[in-house]
Amino acid sequence: MHVKLGAGFRRLWSAYAVSTYGTWIAFGAFPLIAVRVLHAPAFAVSLLESAGLAVAAIVAVLLGPWVEHRSKRPVMIAMDVVRFLAMASIPIAYSLGFLSYGQLLVVSVTGTTASIAFTAASGAYLKHLVRGDHLLAANGRLGATAWVATAAGPPLGGALIGLLGPVITVAADAVSYLLSALGVLRIRGGDVAAPRDRAGTVRGAGLLGGWRCILRDPVLRRLFFNSLTVGGLIMATGPLLSVLLLGQYHFPAWQYGLAFGIPAVGGFAGSRLSARLVARYGQHRVMIVSGWLRSLFPLGLAFTRPAIPGLLTVIVVEGLLITCMGIFNPIYATERLRRAPADQTARVLSAWTISGKLTQAALMVLWGILATLTSPLTAITVSGVLLLGTPLLLPRRSAGDPPGIRTPSAPRRSPAA
Repeated sequence: MHVKLGAGFRRLWSAYAVSTYGTWIAFGAFPLIAVRVLHAPAFAVSLLESAGLAVAAIVAVLLGPWVEHRSKRPVMIAMDVVRFLAMASIPIAYSLGFLSYGQLLVVSVTGTTASIAFTAASGAYLKHLVRGDHLLAANGRLGATAWVATAAGPPLGGALIGLLGPVITVAADAVSYLLSALGVLRIRGGDVAAPRDRAGTVRGAGLLGGWRCILRDPVLRRLFFNSLTVGGLIMATGPLLSVLLLGQYHFPAWQYGLAFGIPAVGGFAGSRLSARLVARYGQHRVMIVSGWLRSLFPLGLAFTRPAIPGLLTVIVVEGLLITCMGIFNPIYATERLRRAPADQTARVLSAWTISGKLTQAALMVLWGILATLTSPLTAITVSGVLLLGTPLLLPRRSAGDPPGIRTPSAPRRSPAA
């Protein structure tokens, strides 16, 4: 059944789509610039990713309450403009001959900080814009868009890198943020901001408010720690895969793009199937099964080898992993929005994102050291082994709805259906 989500959601969706496509077209551009333009070693590539995440997360601690009590659309527009300016500085510096590793670090920090604030604002605004019983459909469409962009962007970006170089794809990413800001500007209707108390602070505020909300709710708490470990272990291998495929195995840019683009088709399929599977089998069962399955497949990257066999290994392993993530992510995102208090949604999302970024940064540094002491392939294998235990952190059973929320029950299927 097709759910109508309104013109406001369509415009938000369009803005999200254009920036997501830009991001995935530029996928791998930073590692490529670091490896092939600036000749950075494996640890420096990991540090580039991890330092950006860590510093941005620390800066973003102050942004949760700031975003919460401001209208969300102006925040989203401002963050898109900041990301545009940061990314645009790279092709400008490159053309002038001033591009450096230090600038890549600054841009990484700035862009990631702005992304954290944008994510918090857009999540709170989505909860305001879409009815609670339509959130799963909305998250499914956003997820499907992300996976299509993931499928189409890296191969297109790889072709652009091959023809014009990685700096051009960064310029395309910069333009996409400007177009996203224009798209958000076109949204009409109300906005949302948490009220202040008489002292001028956000009601129930405090920098730790988001974490307190997460830790008080048993379902959010388990999802939170599962998210940190899975995301951290998967992201820790990202820079190492870049070094392995581009540096040691000498994959051309277009093959590198294909290795991560083709599997995203599975993510699109999973996102489109997610709501149907929930309607048939129940939310908790689908979340648990897909959560377990996504922990099994990354270990297959231990068998990555040079040339076509290695390319096929990465495509198959990433395809299976991403299909499960495509099913899991809309359910997880919807449950997180449903259980977050309406006046603290931005702080919950900020706390979640900050924790995730810090975890990813720490694990990237550790895995960079491990890869230096052993090899990138060994470090990737260790990550795959540890991921096998992460499903133990998933909610063991449904804990019911948060206070004041009632979820429509899944429709029963007749025996003949």
